[in-house]
Amino acid sequence: MKRIPFSILSVLIFLHGFSQNLTLQDAVNIALKNSLDIQLSKNNVEIATIGNYIGMAGGLPLIAATATDNYSYIGVHQKLNTGDEIKRNGANANNINGNLTGSILLFNGNRVHATKKRLEELQVQSDDQLNSEIQNVMAAVMTSYYDVLRQQGYIKTINESIVVAQKKLEIVKTQQSVGLANNADLFQSQVDLNNLIQSQESQQIIIDQAKAELLRLLTLKSDSLITIQDTILVDKPMALDDIMNRLSNNPDILSADEQIKINQLIVKETAAQRYPTIRGSMGYSYSQNNAAAGQLLLNQSYGPLVGISINIPFYNGSIYKRQQKIAEVNTKNAVLQKNILIRDYSANVVKTYQAYTTTLKQLETQQKNFELAHQLLNLVLQRFQLRQATILELSQAQQSFVTSGFSLINYSFVAKSAEIELKRVASQLSL
Repeated sequence: MKRIPFSILSVLIFLHGFSQNLTLQDAVNIALKNSLDIQLSKNNVEIATIGNYIGMAGGLPLIAATATDNYSYIGVHQKLNTGDEIKRNGANANNINGNLTGSILLFNGNRVHATKKRLEELQVQSDDQLNSEIQNVMAAVMTSYYDVLRQQGYIKTINESIVVAQKKLEIVKTQQSVGLANNADLFQSQVDLNNLIQSQESQQIIIDQAKAELLRLLTLKSDSLITIQDTILVDKPMALDDIMNRLSNNPDILSADEQIKINQLIVKETAAQRYPTIRGSMGYSYSQNNAAAGQLLLNQSYGPLVGISINIPFYNGSIYKRQQKIAEVNTKNAVLQKNILIRDYSANVVKTYQAYTTTLKQLETQQKNFELAHQLLNLVLQRFQLRQATILELSQAQQSFVTSGFSLINYSFVAKSAEIELKRVASQLSL
């Protein structure tokens, strides 16, 4: 995925809550830097990287040193075969022991190799999961960003309708002043204007909430003041076959494939427990016993040592055998989970693509409807000023304009959201 340089100045401005124009590139870069979910995934990658070490698999020698020094205050009573007898109370004794030993695994059914390979697969899987989280964060930020634009588009349409409502009220007042309009038209014009102003205020609340949600995704202060001046532009149509072919690159599916490999290696690890374990060892030992009384006043031994230990598991209640069978079933489950994931992703891609292509067609039609509704509103307003149209006809033209404007904006947002989702699934999200 292509990374875009991050603007530190923009971040400082946001953190201090100052008003700043936010572009989509800024939003995505800030989210990639600040996202707590991505930081968690990065920590998991670091954990897996640290754990991917031959020593964690038990493949390196073990070296240990031990030392003891024990003092005792004892009574001694000994009878020798020579007929002599030694008897003493409160005799001092000192026992010193020291060992330096090293051991290495010679054979355990290739369990070390399987464990090391599993640690490698875990690291690869953690990278896939990080890539998945990055794509998810980008998709969420983009969708939230365009949702703010959608809500701002709604209020823009309302504002244009308010301008018409104000002109309508001015025309009615002018006509009434010369006796060409009654109070009913005046009251209706004022009510229409008040209703639109209320809609404007309600829509502003929705915009503020949409911005707060975007700031949450950016991990910034929810009361930061931001402005977004952009338009919703849908890219050229994508091919369904191309998206389906790219599903194999989806990090979630790659992670599921890694899980199958991990479970297969766990089967080998558990199977290796049923084989003998052979360890070779060598070292150096030192022992010294001192006594203040008795036949043996000093006993000292030291020197190198070498040996081999063999542990053969003859029977342990069939625990290892059952653990292996469980691991084999878990491998089958991992395969099923991957197939389920592919099935669900494929179905969602088809449904999303159908909505995407249908919305693109509706968007093209709605663009024409909106232009016609705008022309109709201007025409009816001119006719109303010339008393060739009623106030009801003007109100209907206003309603058609608002409804058409809302639909156009919503179709643009739905198409863009579907486009983002299709690119996310295909791991093609970028700026």
